[in-house]
Amino acid sequence: MLILSRKLDESIMIGDDVVIKVVAVHEGSVKLGIEAPKSVRILRTELYEETEKSNVQAAAVPKSTAVEAARRLGKSAPAPGVSTAVQPKEKGRS
Repeated sequence: MLILSRKLDESIMIGDDVVIKVVAVHEGSVKLGIEAPKSVRILRTELYEETEKSNVQAAAVPKSTAVEAARRLGKSAPAPGVSTAVQPKEKGRS
């Protein structure tokens, strides 16, 4: 890990197109400004970790539970083993 000291209004560059600038220091808190292309994903670590945890939990849900939850939400999820194919009508019947 690289550790740098920066003062208010000083910045660092990461590569050619990411700039991190100290924009405020107040009561033990530092505010950083980040300039980066829109293609660069920027997340606070706690949000990244929360998202990863949610994804792992969602992947662990049994399919039958997910199907039931979708059904309860009014989605047209079929029950396990049930076909959603439309059956043709017999001639002469309505």
